[in-house]
Amino acid sequence: MRAITPRCRHFSTAKQLKDLASSSSTPKTEFPHSILSEDLCGKILNQYPDIRTLRKLHSKIFNDRHLRFNPSIAIKLMRAYAACGEPAVTRHIFDEMTEKNIVFFNVMIRSYVGNRCYNDALLVYNEISSHGLRPDHYTYPCALKACSGSDNLRVGLQIHSAVVKVGLDLNLFIGNGLIAMYSKCRCLVQARRAFDEMPIRDVVSWNSMVSGYAQNECFDQALDVCREMELLRIKPDAGTMSSLLPAVTNTSSANISFVKEMFWKLARKSVVSWNVMISVFVNNSLSSEAADLYSQMEAYGIEPDSFTIASILPACGDLSAIFLGRRIHEYINRKKLLPNMALENALIDMYAKCGCLKEAEAVFDQMKFRDIVSWTSMISAYGMSGQGYKAVSLFSKMQKSGLTPDSIAFVSVLSACSHAGLLDQGWHFFNLMTDQHKILPRVEHFACMVDLLGRSGQVEEAYNFIRKMPIEPAERIWGTLLGACWMHSNMNIGLLAADHLFRLAPEPSGYYVLLSNIYAKAGRWEDVTTVRSIMKSKGMKKMAGASNTEIDNQVYTFLAGDQSHPQSREIYKKLDFLLGKMKEAGYVPETQSALHDVEEEDKEGHLAVHSEKLAIVFAILNTKPGTPIRITKNLRICGDCHIAAKLISQITQREIIVRDTYRFHHFQNGVCSCGDYW
Repeated sequence: MRAITPRCRHFSTAKQLKDLASSSSTPKTEFPHSILSEDLCGKILNQYPDIRTLRKLHSKIFNDRHLRFNPSIAIKLMRAYAACGEPAVTRHIFDEMTEKNIVFFNVMIRSYVGNRCYNDALLVYNEISSHGLRPDHYTYPCALKACSGSDNLRVGLQIHSAVVKVGLDLNLFIGNGLIAMYSKCRCLVQARRAFDEMPIRDVVSWNSMVSGYAQNECFDQALDVCREMELLRIKPDAGTMSSLLPAVTNTSSANISFVKEMFWKLARKSVVSWNVMISVFVNNSLSSEAADLYSQMEAYGIEPDSFTIASILPACGDLSAIFLGRRIHEYINRKKLLPNMALENALIDMYAKCGCLKEAEAVFDQMKFRDIVSWTSMISAYGMSGQGYKAVSLFSKMQKSGLTPDSIAFVSVLSACSHAGLLDQGWHFFNLMTDQHKILPRVEHFACMVDLLGRSGQVEEAYNFIRKMPIEPAERIWGTLLGACWMHSNMNIGLLAADHLFRLAPEPSGYYVLLSNIYAKAGRWEDVTTVRSIMKSKGMKKMAGASNTEIDNQVYTFLAGDQSHPQSREIYKKLDFLLGKMKEAGYVPETQSALHDVEEEDKEGHLAVHSEKLAIVFAILNTKPGTPIRITKNLRICGDCHIAAKLISQITQREIIVRDTYRFHHFQNGVCSCGDYW
């Protein structure tokens, strides 16, 4: 059997305990000796008093021989100290009692388990037989919990054998303990067998089985157990929802619908249930649904907690829902939830994704403590907004603060260098990572370097860099190179990149569209037709461009050529007016950004109705003059929309912030923050 070593501190002498009980930190509370009876002590201890009151009472009990060695008082003292997080004092009381029954051992084991001293709990369990005692149906569940906490399968198997011998293997609580123990020790077949052999199960049994599968990444089996519950008309609870959480990340829409239906059927929806459902939506890129659910949660009068806030803020960032994000920040301040590093990091990320650098900086600057995530989030924020030099400077400050950059921090600073065209700095950080910090580059680091070289126009160098990579280039690497080839019209290397891509990922249409556009730039229309024919035969369609904007706490989504909005007539009328003003300012449509299978005379019309233009005009119509406009685009902003946004910002005197899949563009007075480098 694996050696079990104690982890919790123990008191070795009565003097130590007496000193602790009579320490000056205890309050002035008095317990007159004349009325300090067993009944009074029991009543006070049953209420689990705070640690100061408990110590004061204990000092009185300690000096009363009758009470000090009273088994009932001793057990209640043990429980009270355990509840206050003082298992060492609990152990001293346990050791002081010369006559101990199984209840003392059960309380001591539970005290250690409740304070995560699992090895100590198993040591006490092993002492039971040496005192001529036998474990009972209260002992085994706690001992199994200790095995779960310490991943101690060997002792768990011994306990399972012991409960079978004494006929307790069919006990409900022991059965639940066995399921949890086997699941934590990654023995799912044995966990399912223990579950199936139980003559009676409660909702905890089912939740334990769901949790076991979910925690071991057997997501379909976890959901299958929930479906079994539904068939047997066993009502799930908040624990079921909580157990499911790991199983519904990057899952199918059918699974999400099932979990959503289960959520709405819950008889009682605790804050935990709402948190899990919000996390399900966020973790499956359903940010709009997450924001809607958060609003419903507020309408139901459920008060969000720190976990709710940390879960919903990423959705606000994904949607650029800055008004909702700011309202949540106000709630955080009102409820005095700070300092809380998880919330502060989430706020930085949210403001960064909404293009609000000043607000992100304010949160970062006010943090009392920062971890690597805090620094990395702020570096990434600068990088996305094209402020590469600030990102580089902050990375240096992080190093000076004593924090060692990790793999993700290097991704952020390399990406920042890429967006700002800082080629020399990019090479410096890449070499710093590999040579000084001995971090093996991952796909993300190589992709950043390929992107950095490609954006800088060094397409051949990027290709040679890929050829020398110590790992097999992944789809993302070749996709990044193909994008650079399109940007700099390098057909030869573009074809090589496309060849690798279609072998690695034959289905995604985006790469076919890029190749088609490379051919179109070169005027090779027959090849354009061939690529489009391949896409048609495979049933592929170009991803529709979609743009989001938030008005009065509601997110509106527009597609290219969208006429579904009730204000469509006003939107197109205003767009025609702006196009006229743009042409007066010298605007010429960049028809290279239009679909290449559209007739030349129709291309201007297709460009005019791109989703970001519609979203910008809608925001102009529905906000006060001078209000910044924020747009989130699901694709890279095209060259024509980039030109248009610059001119519209000048004509309307509005700041327009567009976040596409690559970066932020801050348009103001006819100029973009990216310097036309994106």
